[in-house]
Amino acid sequence: MQLSKITWCVCLSLGFGLGLMATSGAQAQTTMRISISVAQNSHQGVAIDTFAKEVEQRTGGRYKVQTFYNGSLGGERESIEAVQLGTQELAFSSSGPVPNFVPETKILDVPFLFRDKTHARAVLDGPIGQELLAKFDSKGFKALAWAENGFRHVTNSKRAVNTPEDLKGLKLRTMENPVHIQAYKALGIITTPMAFPEVFTALQQGTVDGQENPLPVITSAKFDQVQKYLSLTGHVYSPCILVMNKASFDKLSAADKQAFAEAAKVATKANRARVDEDDAKGVAELRAKGMQVVENVDKAKFVAVLAKTNAEFEKQFGKANMDRIRDYK
Repeated sequence: MQLSKITWCVCLSLGFGLGLMATSGAQAQTTMRISISVAQNSHQGVAIDTFAKEVEQRTGGRYKVQTFYNGSLGGERESIEAVQLGTQELAFSSSGPVPNFVPETKILDVPFLFRDKTHARAVLDGPIGQELLAKFDSKGFKALAWAENGFRHVTNSKRAVNTPEDLKGLKLRTMENPVHIQAYKALGIITTPMAFPEVFTALQQGTVDGQENPLPVITSAKFDQVQKYLSLTGHVYSPCILVMNKASFDKLSAADKQAFAEAAKVATKANRARVDEDDAKGVAELRAKGMQVVENVDKAKFVAVLAKTNAEFEKQFGKANMDRIRDYK
């Protein structure tokens, strides 16, 4: 039986409409993954949870970001590598492994380069930080935003650290970061680079004596369970970065690119607020859990011991570049 012309048109219209709905449905299911190496209940967890929520809202649900915690997709280096290769779309990482991919970022990890969080945030949000973000483009990344890990402090299970001399001979887990390793060796530390997901077990088993991280990481990772001493050395400011696979970003429409960029800004704001909160209450919390805390560390002594190493960094990165960061207001 032949379909009438009207019936045929109706069928064609219905088919076209269903096709559009299917396409729209497929768009709504576009899923990307983002990972961190620490717990969900942390400053980094707040960042990626906020980012995921904002992306979904700002794209009308066409993009969904799945969140993964505790290194379930690998450590920071593996996650950044996966983003570069395109096997993972997004990652949120400390600066630890980043210089292995974008060497220009090494300068941010120089000890005692930043006066405080206000100074560090101003540098990263200003021209210097934006210039560094642009360096990621040629390496297969779109760097969406600088966020924050915080100022790093030393914990260990052997002794209280009041002066640089107290660090000598301590075996500390370090990030896989060449600047950190060079500086820490100058302080007499036996450096043991290790991916973050392995750290708690290494401390528990005594494979290493200690580690160094910001208060938000120390508290969220429950290092108080395996470390006795905390010294507020504040020796390095540790940024975080939100990176996306460049090819994945380039495929987005102009409006969606803007949506991802704005979502990253909101995530950074939430992340920094949580760092401030953790810094404000972290020492009291860790003391209550039995850690011995050295608050009044003589930082001038650490700076003095690192003078020769910092001179080497000035040669490596250029004194003018380091002064540009030091003097930024």
